[in-house]
Amino acid sequence: MMNNIRTLIDHLERSGRITHIRKEVDPKFEVGAVIRTGEGKQPFYFEKIKGYDMPMVSGLGGDRDLLAETMGIGKKDLLKKLIDSIVHPLPTRKVASGPVHDNVVLKPFRLTDHFPVCTYHKDDSGAYLVSGIVVVKERNGNKRYTSIRRMQLLEGNRASVLISSPELYQQYLEYEKQGEPMEIAVMFGIVPAVILSSQISTHLYHCDKLDVAGALLGHPLDVVQAKTVDLEVLAEAEVVLEGRILPYVREPEGPFGELAGYYGECTPQPVIEFSAITYRNQPIWQTIYPSGYEEHLPMALAREATLLSTVRQVVPEVLNVHLTVGGIGRYHAVISIRKRTEGDAKQALLAAFASDKDLKHVVVVDEDVDLFNPQDVEWAIATRVQADLDVFIVSGAKGSPLEPSHQLRGVSAKMGIDATYPLNAKEAYRRTSIPTDSHFNIKDYL
Repeated sequence: MMNNIRTLIDHLERSGRITHIRKEVDPKFEVGAVIRTGEGKQPFYFEKIKGYDMPMVSGLGGDRDLLAETMGIGKKDLLKKLIDSIVHPLPTRKVASGPVHDNVVLKPFRLTDHFPVCTYHKDDSGAYLVSGIVVVKERNGNKRYTSIRRMQLLEGNRASVLISSPELYQQYLEYEKQGEPMEIAVMFGIVPAVILSSQISTHLYHCDKLDVAGALLGHPLDVVQAKTVDLEVLAEAEVVLEGRILPYVREPEGPFGELAGYYGECTPQPVIEFSAITYRNQPIWQTIYPSGYEEHLPMALAREATLLSTVRQVVPEVLNVHLTVGGIGRYHAVISIRKRTEGDAKQALLAAFASDKDLKHVVVVDEDVDLFNPQDVEWAIATRVQADLDVFIVSGAKGSPLEPSHQLRGVSAKMGIDATYPLNAKEAYRRTSIPTDSHFNIKDYL
C-alpha cells in the first residue's frame, strides 16, 4: 500500500524507475534544470542538496501510468476511479499522533535554515514553495479546503501566497473583513493521490478533497491536529508548515514562470507568517517543476472528470476525453465518441466549451482514433475534416487569465473541430489493418 512517499520511493527503487542524482545540486536554478530534463514525469531522488542535509524528490506523479500505479489501478481506469472517488469519498480518520510530529520547531525561525526552497527560472522574483498542499477552513469551521498555492519566500518565517482560486479568496476576505488572520497549514512530501484530489473543483463538487484522496487510495487517510493552528494535517506527510495569512497585509509577488510557460506579472498578494514547522525524522523534501508534467497532469485529470460528465449528459456514447499536456492540461481537449447520429460531434463540442471556460480548441474523433496519440488525432483532422463544414469558431468568449493571448484582449476565441466521418460514408473511411489473428513479430525475420 503506497500511502506515503517513502513506500512509493521504495516501490520505485525495486523496479529501477527512480533516477538518483548523486552529485551535489544547488537549489537555485540547478535542481529545476535537472528536473526539467525529465519533463516532470521522470522520478528523481536528489541525494545532496547544497547547504542541506536531506534528500529531495520530484517527478513522482507526472506520468499517467505511474500515477495510476500509485493508486493500484491501470491507466485506463484513472478517470473512472477519480469520478467514483468524488461520488464516494472516504472521510479522514483523526489519530492522536503521527510521524509528521516527530520534530517540532516553533517561531522564531528562518525557513531556509531548515529546508531548501528552490528558484526555478532566470527571471523569477525569488525562491518559491510550489509543491505544498494548502489546508484552510472556512471562518465558520464547517468546510476544509485544500489546494496547491505557490508561495514566494520573504524574510525569516514569512511568504507571500498567490490566492487565485475564487473560493479560497472569498474565504480569506471573510476573515479579513473581521480583521482576523486565516489559519493555514502547508503539507510537503505527500503521495500523488493527494495532489490529484487537490485539483478537483470545490465549486462544482462540494466535497472534502482529502476524503477524495482516501477513496483514490482505497482507505481513509490519517490526520493529526496541527500544533499551533486549528487544522488537521496528514499524519504521514514529510513536512508541514503552520501559520496564518495576515489581514490587510500585501507584498509584491512575481514575476514567476507559470504553468503555461510564461512569466506571470508582479501583483500584491497576502502574506503568511509561519508559526511552526513539523517534520518526520530524516525528512524527505519534495518539489515539482512548474510548467512540467507533474503540474499539468493532475490538473488535466481533474478537468477531464468534469468534461466527461458534462459531455455525457448530451452525448451518451462518449467513450473518453483527454486534455493534452501540449495544451497545458487545460486549453486543448480531444473527445472520443461512438457516433450514432449526425450532430453528435457538434453537440459534444458545444458541451465541452460549456464545461470549462479555459478550453480553447477541442477536437472530436471517432472510436477508431487513439485520442492519447497526437499523430493519430492529427491524422483524423487531416483526412476527415473539411474546414468549411467541420470547424466553427466562437469569438469573444471567456478564457483563462493565465493565457497571454487572452490577457491582451480580455476574451478568447473558441474553435471546435469535428474530426468524425459521416455515418453514411463509413466504407470510405475504413482504415487499413492487418488480420486480427495475425501475430507478427519482427524478431522472427531477423
